[in-house]
Amino acid sequence: MPKIQAATVAEHRALQHRALLDAARELLASGAPDAPSLSAVAQRAGLARSSVYQYFRSREDLLEAVIADMFPRWSNFVAQRMDSAPTAAEQVLAYADANLELVAQGEHAVMRGLAMAAPGATLAESSSVLHEQLRVPLIDALARSGATEPQHMAELIQAVVRTGSQMIENGVPPDGVRNLVDELLAPYLYAAGKPRPGE
Repeated sequence: MPKIQAATVAEHRALQHRALLDAARELLASGAPDAPSLSAVAQRAGLARSSVYQYFRSREDLLEAVIADMFPRWSNFVAQRMDSAPTAAEQVLAYADANLELVAQGEHAVMRGLAMAAPGATLAESSSVLHEQLRVPLIDALARSGATEPQHMAELIQAVVRTGSQMIENGVPPDGVRNLVDELLAPYLYAAGKPRPGE
């Protein structure tokens, strides 16, 4: 087992725990149908297989830990990008762009791997929580931008983001996809709060 430099035993354990989670994420993103086995995760992290059981009781326990680690990070990343945008319209654009950036970074590949590997109920519940966490600020930003039906518009924007995600995963350059999504959404968002002719 490799020595991990840390000042305390607690820090050492935290580093090993992180190494195992990162190894599991990499294996899930690889798309292997049986990933990640505990032995494969241990090997990827450079640890003995027996070491994994100090942190995770089973493969299912490991997958639940990956979900618990990944989904809040995704939600927080999108929320931070939205919070840094100065207007409601730009917050919506930031929402779409942040999600596509995460896909380009490989996060969606991890989620797809989880869908194949994780217990259905566990993943479904966590996915529902994540989507609700993302949906609420999106609807709020749409309402403030002047959208007449923000909940329905949020569903349409989600569909655009899903399509953009698929394009990135199919090999279309991420920057090009992000630019196309911005080109599609920006005219609507900047015009949403303005009165229509004759109103």
